[in-house]
Amino acid sequence: MSAPRGRAVSPFRQPKAVWAVAFACVISFMGIGLVDPILPALADSLHATPSQVSLLFSSYLIVTAVAMLFVGWFSSRFGAKRTLVVGLAVIVVFAALAGSTDSINGIVGFRAGWGLGNALFIATSLAVIVASASGGFGGAIILYETALGLGIAVGPLLGGELGAISWRGPFFGVAALMAVALVATLAFVPSIPKPARPTSPVAPLKALRHRGLLTMGVMALLYNWGFFTMLGYAPYPMKLNAHELGLVFTGWGLLVAAFSVFFAPRLQARFGTAPVLYANLLGLGMVMAVIAAGVGSPTVVIVAVIASGCFIGINNTLTTQAVMLVSPVERPVASSAYGFLRFIGGGLAPFVAGKLADATDLSVPFYLGAATFVLAIPVLAGGHRLLRKAEERPEEGPVVTPSLTVVGAPVQAGVPRVIVAVGAHGGAPAIVDAAARFARETGSPLEVVHVRETVVVEEQAVEPEGADEARAAVSAHLARLAAHGVTASGQVLTSVGDHAAAGRVLAEHAARVGARAVAVGRSPRGPLAQFADGSITATLTHGAPCDVLLVDAESVPRQLTGDALAELRDSAV
Repeated sequence: MSAPRGRAVSPFRQPKAVWAVAFACVISFMGIGLVDPILPALADSLHATPSQVSLLFSSYLIVTAVAMLFVGWFSSRFGAKRTLVVGLAVIVVFAALAGSTDSINGIVGFRAGWGLGNALFIATSLAVIVASASGGFGGAIILYETALGLGIAVGPLLGGELGAISWRGPFFGVAALMAVALVATLAFVPSIPKPARPTSPVAPLKALRHRGLLTMGVMALLYNWGFFTMLGYAPYPMKLNAHELGLVFTGWGLLVAAFSVFFAPRLQARFGTAPVLYANLLGLGMVMAVIAAGVGSPTVVIVAVIASGCFIGINNTLTTQAVMLVSPVERPVASSAYGFLRFIGGGLAPFVAGKLADATDLSVPFYLGAATFVLAIPVLAGGHRLLRKAEERPEEGPVVTPSLTVVGAPVQAGVPRVIVAVGAHGGAPAIVDAAARFARETGSPLEVVHVRETVVVEEQAVEPEGADEARAAVSAHLARLAAHGVTASGQVLTSVGDHAAAGRVLAEHAARVGARAVAVGRSPRGPLAQFADGSITATLTHGAPCDVLLVDAESVPRQLTGDALAELRDSAV
């Protein structure tokens, strides 16, 4: 075969453009947790009540929510780089103004401007990283998820350290760091082509007419109501200084990041999206009730807040995937509509919590937050049937689910074939060629299945590869194979966020056609991600009725089993 036998490209060997945006992502994701450690200090220094200080969250999140409806239109009209640059510039200006003012009302107003910049930035950052990355989008997603985890974990720590010097420190710190990111973006990020068809500014609102998307969006609104009630008010009963608060929320952030990346996919693969979300929301309601009941004990509040990071990490991952699974509209439009409802809930919660705390006592907002977590369960149940169809029976529902599309001439029916599953990365040709050698040795035709994924991270969804590009990739494989006398056909497997669902569809396809074997290669995302429970490879290994083989250009195929998956995971640690 003529395909190159290159080694897997490290996700950290990326162009300067990717690093510039990834750095900005870290700072952006610090934005919410950064101010938590300074909330009590702000109240004391500016002689403000907790309810007045809570408006820092409300103004920021409500403006972010409304802006989410229009950023897709703005980006499609002016381009992703310009949108990114405008967002970064707005954040720099308003973060610096927030640090310069001497009134709580001034900070609240400038945080609103900061929220506008944040919406413009987060709506395009993932797409820019994916478009600028080398070696396929897998490495880009690793970088983005790394930036997300660092921002969530380090934001409170940096806020605590700078806040220990002055409450102005976190604001000036963000302005300075984002200014560096702005200069780097202008210098290194190339212009990215605009989409062929501009997004309508009313498309996200129209999308909410779809029952599944609206149901999941309302569930996310209720979840974020409880989440931001805790984030906005929990620092007060802890009775800690800015440095100590920073350490508490750093512990919380580490759990959020860990459970989002490592535990949520495994739980989803084992129990399904809806059951995990039911249990998770109930767990959050119980944690919030503990905070409310123990609001007079700083130790109780501290432990409960840190423990909530486990549930929040799981919920953040699975809620967005649930939205994308049930939504029948384009992924970026669904993302904007969902982001609008999600941030509206987060923005209204601190305002209402402040009014309740002033009128009653500090425990009442937490009891209300616990109630919103629990209320989200029956709302989610209203969309359970759609979600279950999306995961298990794609042929019965109108939702967007993993699907196979034939490219080229199909393989003759009744002939056992070898299926090779590959993604959009530089090592794909070598994997296809290794599978072709195995097919030739066994006297089997080869079927190339190109996996085209819509990537879902937090409230963002991006399609790194268009349908035409995926078909072109399959056609290129087939042409190369035909030149070497290999009989082959092709398919494109389109998947949305849920790796396990794609693995199940591929396993069912192997069973339906009576495949001799399914071959996979090593993923550029690394063995921990590829062989973890809930991945495409693990789900395929457990579900396919035939052998699943790990192939590469330099060794004999290795049969994958449960023990083999565990060994491959452990070898990476």
